[in-house]
Amino acid sequence: MKKKILIILLIFISLINIYNISFAEENLTLITNDNSSNNLNITNNTISDVPEPNFQIYSEGAILIDSKTGNILAQKDMDKQLYPASITKVLTAIIAIEKLNLDDILTASYSAVMSIPSGYSNAGIKEGEQFTVIDLLDMFLIHSANEIGYIFAEHISGSISEFANLMNQKATELGCKNTHFTNPSGIQDTEHYTTAYDMAQITKYCMKNETFRNIVCKTSCKIAPTALYPEERYFKNTNSLLDPSNRYYYEYAIGVKTGFTSQAKNCFIGCSVKDGVELIVVLMGAEATETGLSGRYTDAINLFNYGFENYINKTVLNANTVIQELEIKNATKETKNLNIIAKNSISTLLPTNYDIENLQYTIELKESITAPIAKDSVLGKITYNIDGITYTSDLIANNDVIKSNTIIIIAQITLAIIVLIILAKIISPKNHKKNKKKNNKKLKIKIKDYNDYNSIYKFKID
Repeated sequence: MKKKILIILLIFISLINIYNISFAEENLTLITNDNSSNNLNITNNTISDVPEPNFQIYSEGAILIDSKTGNILAQKDMDKQLYPASITKVLTAIIAIEKLNLDDILTASYSAVMSIPSGYSNAGIKEGEQFTVIDLLDMFLIHSANEIGYIFAEHISGSISEFANLMNQKATELGCKNTHFTNPSGIQDTEHYTTAYDMAQITKYCMKNETFRNIVCKTSCKIAPTALYPEERYFKNTNSLLDPSNRYYYEYAIGVKTGFTSQAKNCFIGCSVKDGVELIVVLMGAEATETGLSGRYTDAINLFNYGFENYINKTVLNANTVIQELEIKNATKETKNLNIIAKNSISTLLPTNYDIENLQYTIELKESITAPIAKDSVLGKITYNIDGITYTSDLIANNDVIKSNTIIIIAQITLAIIVLIILAKIISPKNHKKNKKKNNKKLKIKIKDYNDYNSIYKFKID
């Protein structure tokens, strides 16, 4: 009897465990409110083709881009190979910033000082003079001193040719397609060429560096006397957009670099910021306007104004926006309704008249979303692809979701009742009487056998 009860209890415990396992497996099913519009394949939202500005551009090659994304807002022959003159220096400068410490002391060699042809700008540096890297960068980017490019090149790579190889390698890494440099300063060479597009990619990269940004926006710089040059050097920035006293002053300008040779004509890289929008313009091969104005500065101002008037930073998605509502089936009644929200805002530069409601997006959620869930836990992500640029935000739980044990308790109680019923039947009075009759019958048989034995035994005694 005890063995039977023990077996039944073991069966009962096993059933409970089996039920719990099966219930856990059931929880792996994703419970969502299906919305087919939220299950798009990742689609590139193409805003528009690059428009042609409605004004004349005096440069042979020109481009206007969004500094943040690199999106092209306007262009003219942006892939035409042209001579860059001193706008080459932005690439040399960023390599120097990345390869050297700003307080390193560099010494000007004879070859670096004497390699600059007559007519090219210089800082009057003498052989053996020593400068910190930061002072050299100031003179290089603000005054466009050509010998400094050679000082950097010799110190970093050992030779001009090896440094040119480094420049070309870096240019390729930054996405340049039609560029080849032969020297660090932009001194005229028929094999030294680039495009407006390629220089825009280089500049976009450079403007992410704080040291570079802080130098190219200066209107002037002062260099302390050295052992070989006892007077203070003062240099004014060659970028007229930064000069409040100049007719071409542009209040939103923050850099970047000018360039000129008779072969390259006037070249210019500019950067301006207005209302949170940062634009980069590259102009190459510019000539004077019909009225004798500077073609490169006229183009720069016109393109910047065009960009600021026609494009604006728009918020595509606000943080805490409810993206999807889920019902978590294994949660308590009070917490089963879960809002999935965007963790971060997403914004980008768009045409001023563009309706963001037209943008498509993709939602990806975890395959299994079940209780318990902690508030702010990441459950998926939302993705926008706009003109080839990907923007994402994590999707998080807006509230805690508590796991419910109601179903398990009910199941356990139900099984317990069933087992108790089985046990009750086993130990019921009817079963007891049946067992008693069986035992009495066996006893009678034994007594009868005993009597028969005695009768035989007695017979044998007589």
